[in-house]
Amino acid sequence: QVQLAESGGGLVQAGGSLRLSCAASGSGFSINAMGWYRQAPGKQRELVARIDRGGSIYYDGSVKGRFTISRDDAKNTVYLQMNSLKPEDTAVYYCNTALTNYSDYLLREYWGQGTQVTVSS
Repeated sequence: QVQLAESGGGLVQAGGSLRLSCAASGSGFSINAMGWYRQAPGKQRELVARIDRGGSIYYDGSVKGRFTISRDDAKNTVYLQMNSLKPEDTAVYYCNTALTNYSDYLLREYWGQGTQVTVSS
């Protein structure tokens, strides 16, 4: 069973920084991609940043130049460094991973429990 453990959310003033971490635990799988989504109150969940096994990276336009996604394959961990935070970045941030199980070679998605990021003005 794969589990994602997130950490690093919190309250910060506008212009500040936070770093989110997400570690995938378990065995018998290969990670294809890891990423971060966010969901603000009354809004749909949206993709913030994503990094795949080959190192290709996607950023939503609203965070490009401010956020940096990275991964540590040895630790099955993905990070999101968030700088120059704005009040509109306030949301619950969810870690997501797409991985292949060696037992059946099917691609599956897993989600973390979410971590709150609040940016005050």
